[in-house]
Amino acid sequence: MLSKNDIKHIKSLEHKKFREEKGLFLAEGHKLVSELTGIFRCTLIAATTDWLKGHGSISAERIETVSPDELKRASLLKTPQDVLAIFRIPSDGTDLTTAAKDNLVLALDDVQDPGNLGTIVRIADWFGIKNVFCSKGTADIYNPKAVQATMGAISRVSVQYTDLTRSIQQLPREIPVYGTFLNGEKIYDASLTKNGIIVMGNEGNGIGAELEKSVTKRLFIPNWPEGAATSESLNVAIATAITCSEFRRRDF
Repeated sequence: MLSKNDIKHIKSLEHKKFREEKGLFLAEGHKLVSELTGIFRCTLIAATTDWLKGHGSISAERIETVSPDELKRASLLKTPQDVLAIFRIPSDGTDLTTAAKDNLVLALDDVQDPGNLGTIVRIADWFGIKNVFCSKGTADIYNPKAVQATMGAISRVSVQYTDLTRSIQQLPREIPVYGTFLNGEKIYDASLTKNGIIVMGNEGNGIGAELEKSVTKRLFIPNWPEGAATSESLNVAIATAITCSEFRRRDF
């Protein structure tokens, strides 16, 4: 059973201030909770009897059997599922230079929408990209909407926050830095590498002017047919998927 204080605690994790103060984040739903448990330290699982019966091996510091009505009162979802859980935010991670030395890395410059952020982490997971580095102006990956949008990919992809412009400026010159622009080289014709950093910019403004100076390879995703009247730009998550797909298509 969940107390009023439990419900207040759960709902407080909708806000970044309390997530940071407590070092905790919320996840809801069968698939998400199952994937995160065992990867992140779980402080609370609140689930229906039926869900717990089917997940006898799952572990947490505290497990509460709750009714659907209790879950509805605690949940942040419009349509709650049979389980929610609270996890500890991890503090470990690799540095940008090490991550990009032999592998592809995604760098997000002020991506604002939690749904876009979560989807990008899911895309990174699909294309085998293990590290995503975010500017401090990027949405919080532990926002419940972002966590939900990862569909569990957050358990396999490391997401870190840094002074992105400074970190990229300090990279060794041999590490390529790619960015998508409307005036870049067509990505399908460009020479790409198996390692480096792919920078994706803000939904409305693209890559910031200061960070743009560090981009060593400007890429462009052409519309079809060229020159036709079309949308002004692609959604950042869709552009990320196309870009990652082209890198992986080369099969280095």
